[in-house]
Amino acid sequence: MFRVDIMTLFDLTVGDVLSESILGRAQERDILRIEAHQIRDYTLNRQKQVDDYPYGGGHGAVMQADPLYQCWKHITDAYGGGRTIYLSPAGKTFCQARARELARECDHLILVCGHYEGIDERFIEECVDEEISLGDFVLTGGEIAAMAVTDAVCRLVPGVLSDPECFEEESHWNGLLEYPQYSRPEEWHGRRVPAILRSGDHKNIARWRRKQAIVRTRDRRPDMYARLDLSSKADQKLLREIAEEEAAAAEASPNDMP
Repeated sequence: MFRVDIMTLFDLTVGDVLSESILGRAQERDILRIEAHQIRDYTLNRQKQVDDYPYGGGHGAVMQADPLYQCWKHITDAYGGGRTIYLSPAGKTFCQARARELARECDHLILVCGHYEGIDERFIEECVDEEISLGDFVLTGGEIAAMAVTDAVCRLVPGVLSDPECFEEESHWNGLLEYPQYSRPEEWHGRRVPAILRSGDHKNIARWRRKQAIVRTRDRRPDMYARLDLSSKADQKLLREIAEEEAAAAEASPNDMP
């Protein structure tokens, strides 16, 4: 069983969100176990205080090391050691490749949600294996990041999704963004589903989807596109087709500028 323990000040909210839908059903089938732990339960302070003023002055407060440690120790004593990750804007940016590594290499994650001005550095030094960030921005707490990491990793655990194809054609799996998707009805607001998708020709559908994924990645994420290996004969043919189709479209829509 793959286990995720989340250390948080908002255990009920986090636990409820991660007990719904696909992850909830996986927990019912004992493929996953996700548990949120209230850090305040592990402080010796009568007022359940878990933060205090920072040494050296400054605004805000810092989460204290000992309540975090006692919560972390309870988890490791009860469920064994796990990879401890602190969700922090100072961490390495999370990506699909890291989600795949964590799902493949670990069976127990301990996610630490910070608040206020952060957490005591001594807890990080003693207990944290790595720091992860969702991107170059700051949240009011680590809960949203912890839920995102949990969802991204857990859906890759074998048995959570019905078939590996459910995620192997998605954005970022193979360096491409996912191709456009369509559902019923066939026509909506005057817009029709591309004829190729209604043809039943699965080989040509796969080619069309690959072509669309290449174009979408080129246009929306040139940084990803620059890293793609499109040297195969099949991809080179698709690139020629894309260039020809775009040239024809440009010729059919002449520039309005004088």
